[in-house]
Amino acid sequence: MKARYGEFLIRNWEQGDRTAAAAVISYVLSEYGLGWEPNGADRDVLQVEECYLATGGEFWVIEHQSQVIGTGAYYPVHRGEKAVEIRKMYILPSARGLGLGKYLLQQLETAIAARGFQQIWIETASVLVEAVKLYESKGYEPATGVETTRCDRVYVKFLQQPKT
Repeated sequence: MKARYGEFLIRNWEQGDRTAAAAVISYVLSEYGLGWEPNGADRDVLQVEECYLATGGEFWVIEHQSQVIGTGAYYPVHRGEKAVEIRKMYILPSARGLGLGKYLLQQLETAIAARGFQQIWIETASVLVEAVKLYESKGYEPATGVETTRCDRVYVKFLQQPKT
């Protein structure tokens, strides 16, 4: 993955991004009063190779002036048919309100559809008001079955399959 959005570069995660990506996620979580859980919900950020790359998922970082300012990722899950979960969509406050989150979500959905997945699941917390608004505006439907302790909402979106 390599895409530009204005001055921002979205690219595949590299080993050297581990600390910066974790710092972005930890910062945004703390901004909303949520805890960083390196041994729980955030273990995947510290083990990207195992949790994303080895399972058929992807983990991306967003750079601005060579600094990591955001993340986005997905991996296959056992919910429904041909399903993935979008995870770790976080953007630092300095880069919000520019349409970057919408663009990132669109790029993730495009990559997911291109790989033949049919369902996208997202778990989030009500306090992440901007995220909730974004998902609902992009056709994500409320669902049940939250699996992450700090989350209280789960959404699903069914992708249209190309007609053959």
